[in-house]
Amino acid sequence: MKTRLIAIGNSKGVRIPATLIREAGLEHELDMRVEDGELKISPARSVREGWDQAFAAAARNTADALLIDDTLANDFDDQEWHW
Repeated sequence: MKTRLIAIGNSKGVRIPATLIREAGLEHELDMRVEDGELKISPARSVREGWDQAFAAAARNTADALLIDDTLANDFDDQEWHW
């Protein structure tokens, strides 16, 4: 499908037919980027989308162990730290 750029103030815009909007699953917020000289428009993703599944998978694989060993003592913690 071919279309033309239209003037919108100091910018340009494109009218997207409703059938394409529905087919692409576009809603209120969109992500736009340029890849290999092409403008790509996709539904906006939440910043933390998929985190729940990733954390659950890490817990199943025991990849969520603490990386800091709190058993290491030092003089600063014992003597110089003041609240």
